[in-house]
Amino acid sequence: MKIHFYAIGRAHELYVRPGVEDFTKRIARYYPIDWKIIVPPKNAAVLQEAELKQKEAASLFDFLKKDDFLVALDETGKSMSSPALAAFLQAKANESVKQLIFLIGGAYGLHESVIQRANYIWSLSKLTFPHQLVRLILAEQVYRACTILRNEKYHHA
Repeated sequence: MKIHFYAIGRAHELYVRPGVEDFTKRIARYYPIDWKIIVPPKNAAVLQEAELKQKEAASLFDFLKKDDFLVALDETGKSMSSPALAAFLQAKANESVKQLIFLIGGAYGLHESVIQRANYIWSLSKLTFPHQLVRLILAEQVYRACTILRNEKYHHA
């Protein structure tokens, strides 16, 4: 199984880049992994929220394949503990999922068509985080899940 982190927005900002890169390298010990930054439309600042979300969805669908397992990060999703995330990863590997994609939406969230396409909708927290920080949290939590699966010392439950 290969893990992909998709994020709609700009490149990693300086305050998160080292952490994102560090946890991405750590995850690579367990699964092949990559990041895809999906750049918002050039005229995003002048678009209405609904139109922006629709254009972001269209860009995303250019990258998705039919068999990709899409996990959409959205405040309406289900929450998971770190051990539950580990079990989720293991289940997807056992199901022979080839491409597991975790998607971080744009500034206004995800278009309804993306939510409908998602195989799973996950809420990191009831709190609202900056999208750049969500990248770091996501990478750290997936790494933590990997260490739980291997019964390594990183996670102290």
